[in-house]
Amino acid sequence: MAEPAAQPEPPALPVTFRPTRTRVVLLGVGLAMFATITSIAVMLERLQPGERISFVFVAVLLSSVLVLLSRPKVVADEAGVTVVNLTTTRRLEWAQILRVNLRPGDPWVFLDLSDGTSLPVLGIQPGVAKQQAIGDARALRALADSRGTGANDS
Repeated sequence: MAEPAAQPEPPALPVTFRPTRTRVVLLGVGLAMFATITSIAVMLERLQPGERISFVFVAVLLSSVLVLLSRPKVVADEAGVTVVNLTTTRRLEWAQILRVNLRPGDPWVFLDLSDGTSLPVLGIQPGVAKQQAIGDARALRALADSRGTGANDS
């Protein structure tokens, strides 16, 4: 009955995993950059209207890139998992997830899928908040083991 390593209790569903600190930094820097570049465009007296618009356009473009980088997340619910990466969103049923991997040195979690592929999950990344990422990976693994086919692969 006792296991060598205690499995964490799966979290209540629905649950969302995302790199919160990274997201706060990216969105904060994006907002500050947009405000700074736009302020410069307004304060420079020698700029023509087209040049001012170009400054604001560049500010919007750079901020949009940071918003895109802050997009990744993983949403787990009763039916499965939705993985939102930079430009793609993929919906998986629990049975499709064989294993949740976060090895030392990995930039983010990888899901081993029943079709033989591996899906990167940028929503759980140990870069800035390593302990949060490890806890999130363990929680997702516990959910996958209790709800998917991963528990049947002894």
